[in-house]
Amino acid sequence: MKNQTPKMHARARLFRRAALLLGAAIVSGWGNAAFAAPDLMPLPASVQFTGQSAKLSGGVTITWAAAPTPFLERAAARFQARLVAVEGPAASGTGASLALRINVRKDPDFLSVKEKEAYHLDVTSDGVTLSADGPAGVVHGLATLLQLVQKTPGGATLAGASIDDAPRFAWRGLMIDVSRHFMSVETIKRQLDAMELTKFNVLHWHLSDGTGFRVESLRFPRLQEVGGHHQYYTQAQIHDIVSYAGDRGIRIVPEFDIPGHTLSILEAYPELAAVQPVPLTKGWHLECATAAKDNSATANCAKTMNLNTPALDPTRPQTLKFATELFQEMGSLFPDRYFHAGGDEVSPSQWTGNPQIQAYMKAHGYATPAALQAAFTADVEKALSRQGKIMMGWDEVSEAPIPKDVVVEAWRGSKWIGSATKAGHPVVVSSGYYLDLLRPAREHYAVDPFDTKADGMPPADVAKARAKMGPMIDAFALDPDAPALDAKQQSLVLGGEAPLWSEIVSDQMVDARLWPRSAAIAERYWSPESVRDVDDMERRLPAVLDELEATGLLATQRTKRMIALLTPANITPVTVLTSVTSPVRNYAMNRLAAHTGDEMLTAPAAIASPDSLDAIAFNRLAVAYASGDRSGAAALREALQRYAGNDAAYATLTMTPALHAARPVSQALSALALLGLEAMQGGHRDAAWHAKAEGEFAAQDAAEASCASHMSAYANDLPPSGLLIDIVPGIKALVGTVH
Repeated sequence: MKNQTPKMHARARLFRRAALLLGAAIVSGWGNAAFAAPDLMPLPASVQFTGQSAKLSGGVTITWAAAPTPFLERAAARFQARLVAVEGPAASGTGASLALRINVRKDPDFLSVKEKEAYHLDVTSDGVTLSADGPAGVVHGLATLLQLVQKTPGGATLAGASIDDAPRFAWRGLMIDVSRHFMSVETIKRQLDAMELTKFNVLHWHLSDGTGFRVESLRFPRLQEVGGHHQYYTQAQIHDIVSYAGDRGIRIVPEFDIPGHTLSILEAYPELAAVQPVPLTKGWHLECATAAKDNSATANCAKTMNLNTPALDPTRPQTLKFATELFQEMGSLFPDRYFHAGGDEVSPSQWTGNPQIQAYMKAHGYATPAALQAAFTADVEKALSRQGKIMMGWDEVSEAPIPKDVVVEAWRGSKWIGSATKAGHPVVVSSGYYLDLLRPAREHYAVDPFDTKADGMPPADVAKARAKMGPMIDAFALDPDAPALDAKQQSLVLGGEAPLWSEIVSDQMVDARLWPRSAAIAERYWSPESVRDVDDMERRLPAVLDELEATGLLATQRTKRMIALLTPANITPVTVLTSVTSPVRNYAMNRLAAHTGDEMLTAPAAIASPDSLDAIAFNRLAVAYASGDRSGAAALREALQRYAGNDAAYATLTMTPALHAARPVSQALSALALLGLEAMQGGHRDAAWHAKAEGEFAAQDAAEASCASHMSAYANDLPPSGLLIDIVPGIKALVGTVH
């Protein structure tokens, strides 16, 4: 059965392309020929397609208006190698080469938040001209040029175009957490390559947390030996990755989280802890497995699982001395001016439960833990400033007066964008872009960094949660009365970041958890605010993923490997099932993992993508069919027959607990597909048939509703499989045609 899978993936790609053509832009151009415009992402600020094309059969010869720097030469070499990968192995080598002329200005602010990133591209049948305001513009222009490649029966070509482009926001970042699950150097480099091609320019690298400290320290070696559990990057590897990122026009902003999220530090240096002795957390998986079987143990499990609670004691002079010396050493590894010091989720009880800290607060006039943290933050900011760094912190640091130079990262809700900018702080927005929430790209795409009402918990949900979680939940509340940003406040919004926290993300899952969703977020940060067509964004996602995988990303390859390890005797049933399902959302996966432990890292829900490209394509074709367009009928029937027959093969698998939990989803997928086939047969269906359809839809709607928000994911019973079926909208459209 394994040898059937390449054919199956080829069919899936053809199926997606059939749906893609339904929404492709058709441009009438030169010679009255019509052609499909290439799928660009991020969309440029201005683009005009001419209808002409430039042949690539002879390759590309690059000439420079002035002698290129080594940086530019390396960028050009990457472009040439990627061009061959995107064209295909037999696409070039004959015919005249195409001239690519590059003119680039010097930019003394390159690799800073003030760098010049604008570029202009002209592609004609005679050649290509790229003009850039700085080296960053060359990197971006070459990335766009690569997306203009089109495969035709006569060979690969570049679509003729005139493009003027520049980013909307200067700070366009991904935040990757390597503390909860360590990630290899090769994995980080793959993400940097994909970031370059989608015009991200900041990697916010979360390098320490309760689970592990991940950088070699020569000054405090116990950090990696004890707190890092011997999984860390050497300083030589850090230098290598920083250089690799810089070559791609990407700055790396490190994060070393204090005063909370510090268990890994305190395991190594317990004398710095606010609570003595430092709470032990060994064996939490075993205790939580017990809790899953014994409801009376649940409270203890929750305490034991939380690796983020232990905090530093900010009243001890040696704590600030430790932080200053550590940040000096770590800062020397990262040349960027910005340094993220965390500051989030400090449990007040860490300080209010310590009599010495309480006495210190009273003596110094700190009425609340937030005030004490603000004073500590100010001291850390001064230390970083003396080291030539600009401090960043999560939005908790802005709850009390802190120096205006501190950059606030708004994560708990969009209202913090307004309050932080009103206080005069530069802001980076991550609220609404959390990739570990496993929301589909369309939800992130709808969030704008300027919108103070875009993300947050509805007031009704906050009221329900307050009974169990106390007033801390108010920080996450959506403020329906939040005022819009004025011009001065907008000028303080540097841009945004999309975080991927790795509690439920292993090294082999990273590529597929980040991409292609991150490309949609990159478009939100780069393209004009008016770029809002969600359906068109989804239509372009497969082409972006194809390009990224042709140039080195391993999302599909790693997904196939996970399936092969899960069901080595027959990979087809899980391949089909996970191609049209997605994982539960809004931390529902974390809740399921609390009971199953590491099993959730290899389950079908870890394999399924938050954006099922096959399901998106299926739903597009089904809606078109229901609207009277029968051109996709054959593709729809083939897909429905595949889904309908899949459960019979799934039933023959050797059932692990995770596969057993997903069997009802496999059965439901087959039942839904049969409904779709019956609907396409036409004719009259009786009331019993419609009742059966409504029953299937109700079950799937309930599964969706169970994790539709933070509150529902916390309070409701969840699908044990962690899977949602994504072709339901298409099946509903087909059933709706039957009377």
